Amino acid sequence: MYLADRRSAPSAAAPPGERRAGTDRRPGRRAASALPSTVLVLGTVSLITDISSEMVTAVLPLYLVTELGLSPWGFGVLDGVYNGVSALVRLMGGRLSDRGGGGGHKAVAAVGYGLSALCKPLLLVVHSLPLIGAVLAVDRTGKGLRTAPRDAMISLAAEPGARGRAFGVHRAMDTAGALCGPLVAFVLLRAAAEGYDAVFTVSFCVAVLGVVVLLLFVPRRAAAATKDAAERAPAGPRTPVRALLGRPEVRRLTGCAVLLGLTTVSDSFLYLTLQRRLDLPTAWFPLFPLGTAAAFLLLAVPLGAVADRIGRRRLFLAGHLALLCAYGLLLAPPVGGAALVCAVLVLHGTFYAATDGVLAAATADAVPEDARGSGLAVVQTGQTAARFVCSLAFGAAWTAWGDHTAVLSAAVGLALAAALSASLLRRAVPAPAPNSPSEQAR
Repeated sequence: MYLADRRSAPSAAAPPGERRAGTDRRPGRRAASALPSTVLVLGTVSLITDISSEMVTAVLPLYLVTELGLSPWGFGVLDGVYNGVSALVRLMGGRLSDRGGGGGHKAVAAVGYGLSALCKPLLLVVHSLPLIGAVLAVDRTGKGLRTAPRDAMISLAAEPGARGRAFGVHRAMDTAGALCGPLVAFVLLRAAAEGYDAVFTVSFCVAVLGVVVLLLFVPRRAAAATKDAAERAPAGPRTPVRALLGRPEVRRLTGCAVLLGLTTVSDSFLYLTLQRRLDLPTAWFPLFPLGTAAAFLLLAVPLGAVADRIGRRRLFLAGHLALLCAYGLLLAPPVGGAALVCAVLVLHGTFYAATDGVLAAATADAVPEDARGSGLAVVQTGQTAARFVCSLAFGAAWTAWGDHTAVLSAAVGLALAAALSASLLRRAVPAPAPNSPSEQAR
């Protein structure tokens, strides 16, 4: 369904006028309906890798606290390492992949996936806080290295008019792995005598499979689908970050990602708030991430296609409005029980489906081809760092004033950030002619 079909291209024998008329009536039609196999292969790699990663993530808190006797403070330190290190190395991954030329993206991504795979069996032999922290830091280093090169390969393989859908397909496959991972870990813990050992061992084997698929089936050099204006603009693999930020569109996208990231509460805090507001049994807590992931999985592809039609920046902002609605439900009187839980989780999944891959697609439109990895890393690093700061601020606000005031502060901040971001993005590019191809790619 998603493989590129060259037969859909207009016939060369058709008169020029007819070809132009067809293009004017259906701008971007071929691009929206055809995706190259590279996108599907990278989606398969992410699906396999996320099964491996989420197997570990699902049992890691329980393993560290109950099996190794780690204190909650110690786990908090490790959680900060686990989520903060990837933001620090994303820029390095993007820069290295661009410097490697056409094959650099695959090489750096393979190193990143390989590092994460090697960390899984190491968790069986380390038992102290410093050593566990070092292993998790290496694991997150691998994730940080591979993210920008992988997204660069997706953006280069897909037609500009279909990038939203391409990232939607990839994110849907990635999320399918996130759904399967905890279920596999649950089965192993119940079936194996040494449950944690079995989880880490199987996780390692699955991660190695993902690396093998990447090496064997992803082409070394991703051929750009087309040459748009951004790709022809002068830049290059040696362009420093400050030069990329000198490009108005990159600077505005990064600024908006940072502004909105500063008011995006982490998943864990959102789930904790939901559980406390409704006074739900703790047994329900592990199901919350699955609810978000299920909504993300169902909506990633259709919302990616919507982004290609109405504009990626518009959908990116609309996704944050869905998150704002979720905040509003958390602030409302705690009534409705299961219905309220479902509504919050669906809105949370909608937020991710409308923003995660969509932001990458919008960034790819603004960054030259030979600096694609670096440009994606700049925007992603700004967003990740801002969300990390938001987590620290939200935790402090919760401790000082309670969860209700903390969520209210985040909601007010998000509304202001969304309004300011809408103003910035509205001035990002001159308004194109109606139904023009550039409008379809926005």
